[in-house]
Amino acid sequence: MDIDSLARGVAEGDRRALARAITLVESGREDHRSQAVELLEALKREEREALRIGLSGTPGVGKSSFIEAFGLMLVAHGLRVAVLAVDPSSARSGGSILGDKTRMERLSRAPEAFIRPSPARTQLGGVARRTREAVALCEAAGFDVVLIETVGVGQSETAVAEMSDLFVLLLAPAGGDELQGVKRGIMEMADLILVNKADGDLKAAAVRTCADYAGALRLLRRRPEDPEDFPKALTVSALTGEGLDAAWDEMQALADWRRRHGHFAARRAAQDEAWFAAEVREGLLARLTRDPATCARMAEMTARVRAGEMTPEGAAADILADL
Repeated sequence: MDIDSLARGVAEGDRRALARAITLVESGREDHRSQAVELLEALKREEREALRIGLSGTPGVGKSSFIEAFGLMLVAHGLRVAVLAVDPSSARSGGSILGDKTRMERLSRAPEAFIRPSPARTQLGGVARRTREAVALCEAAGFDVVLIETVGVGQSETAVAEMSDLFVLLLAPAGGDELQGVKRGIMEMADLILVNKADGDLKAAAVRTCADYAGALRLLRRRPEDPEDFPKALTVSALTGEGLDAAWDEMQALADWRRRHGHFAARRAAQDEAWFAAEVREGLLARLTRDPATCARMAEMTARVRAGEMTPEGAAADILADL
């Protein structure tokens, strides 16, 4: 593969080149990995910056509908939008189950938009291991906004926070007990809570739910890197489009505030540091699984653990001592 021509295609905003580049970084082949690193290094020179928005929410809350409506609104404002929709995976085939691209038909037809569904496979929180690299490729391709949709609430939203500039939590109108079901951790990570489906018969319920979450957010300690009125809760409707412009205004206001106060660049630097450490860990594990002697030793110790001859802790200690 000609990495230089592929890098030029991505930098020129060629969507086919971008799709090929993401396929390359997602590949598990060792030779593809070296090419992917070469490509990312080549595109580092572009120094383009998109607003990275992580989006999570409970299943059925309407994430895909919201992203389509929100993306179309951004396109109408003259922005280029990339959507990285991380789908749940089949335990058997490893492929995507939901196929989010098929549920964003109107947005997928927009020339200014790019949608890429990726199977989460075994990654916690529904964030594929190479999603961060796909984000970097979308930035290099000149997209203004990159939306990262995760599988759902309750696993590892920390992974989303470590690759996004803003983290948005999408929730549905519900009774008061629903507030108890949302973990404090994800509430503390959210920069903005959007209560979707604020239309028709559900509008009044959405307003009440939004007030409940706004009250809960006031009880949480404000982050020193954010203005006094953040995080906050708003109502939106993916069906009618109501509240989408207001939500975008709040996202821009928070991002601009962080840029002015130096928190935006500091956040990205901390993310790069965290992903460097993660890449080293993953690379070491990959090398272990490829080494024939280590694989044979692992098989031997696994058999002894299964037979009850050794404890898992003792077997693991022996393997690590060998290394």
